[in-house]
Amino acid sequence: MVNPGATCNAARWLSIIGIGEDGVEGLSAPARRLIAQAALVVGGGRHLELASPLIAGERLAWPSPLHLAFDQIAARRGEPVVVLASGDPFNYGVGKQLMQRFAGAEMLCVPQPSAFSLAAARLGWALQDTAQVTLHGRPLEGIIRHLAPGARILALAWDGSTAGKLATLLTSRRMGRSRLTVLEAIGGPHERVRSATASAFDLSDINPLTTIALEVIAEPDAPVIPLTSGLADDLFEHDGQLTKRDVRAVTLSALAPQPGELLWDVGLGSGSVAIEWLLRHGTLRAIGIEARQDRADRAMRNALALGAPDLRIVLGRAPAVLADLEPPDAIFIGGGISEQGVFETAWAKLKPGGRLVANVISLEGEARVTDLFGRHGGDLIRIAVSRIEPVGRMHGWRQAMPVTQWRVTKS
Repeated sequence: MVNPGATCNAARWLSIIGIGEDGVEGLSAPARRLIAQAALVVGGGRHLELASPLIAGERLAWPSPLHLAFDQIAARRGEPVVVLASGDPFNYGVGKQLMQRFAGAEMLCVPQPSAFSLAAARLGWALQDTAQVTLHGRPLEGIIRHLAPGARILALAWDGSTAGKLATLLTSRRMGRSRLTVLEAIGGPHERVRSATASAFDLSDINPLTTIALEVIAEPDAPVIPLTSGLADDLFEHDGQLTKRDVRAVTLSALAPQPGELLWDVGLGSGSVAIEWLLRHGTLRAIGIEARQDRADRAMRNALALGAPDLRIVLGRAPAVLADLEPPDAIFIGGGISEQGVFETAWAKLKPGGRLVANVISLEGEARVTDLFGRHGGDLIRIAVSRIEPVGRMHGWRQAMPVTQWRVTKS
């Protein structure tokens, strides 16, 4: 345990100080001392102004992009350097980026309460019972996955217009009775807390430094994204190129996503498998490879509508476009495994321990995966689904085309 009261030494020369809207008054004595002794203080213009009474050394305002300042920070290694950040630097703050460049043993963090903690305290919400997201610099649609009846969500705004845009989104998704509470400049002398329903949202002149607290009320027919795999087919726009619901659920089970992993979806189509992969956990990533522009556009619309805006789409034909992509942890081939070189290139790029799943419906595709099964092992299964359909005034079972699925783990 590091003592934040200790003077910065050569081992921990880089201090990350959380500062709130109350400025130096809210800082602890050790935090004030670290700022006052720093040879270089780095931060946004607002943070530097808040800490101005304590700063005796050189000042550096963050450039754009942020990482351009990291070389200047590194050049002062061994001298006392302070980076100022909002609230808790490791809660959607600059701490993560600094950890990617500097060793933890070089840094000392003195956090303040995060915007989420302050908002929960104002509203009397249990923080562990809320979803916490950031909309700052990210697509608004990222919040859709969290929109469920009764949900409480805390969201960091991008700017003063974010709350109004969120209200419009909620109303369009038949959640207009949801209540938005806008907490502006929270923790400082200009703090303001206001509320409105989404359908009657009329708040204006909203401070860019805003946390939005959302209580979701959904109409019975609102398009809520369930937690399970195998979303209803009618949630996806498609041209027939769609891995159907029941097969998709089995496919996601075979892909077995784990936090932080990357999926390649080769032959993206409507994007249903990649989207459901992304919805399983916020740290998952997916790259969809699609040769047709219209299908790539359609998949992106599906991703936005279903709350998976982080889907990355590479336009081009496999295997040519695969060579320069980041190695994946899992690969789904929904079409094209019979194409020359597709499997070989994908398999070479797949990380050791990674999973590959291929679905085929043609005899030629089945012959191909049967051959690959003989050479690489794994499991072959056949998925046959029948559905009730009208037969005159009665009903009968109609069988869909069976899907042969090959699953294999790379040793």
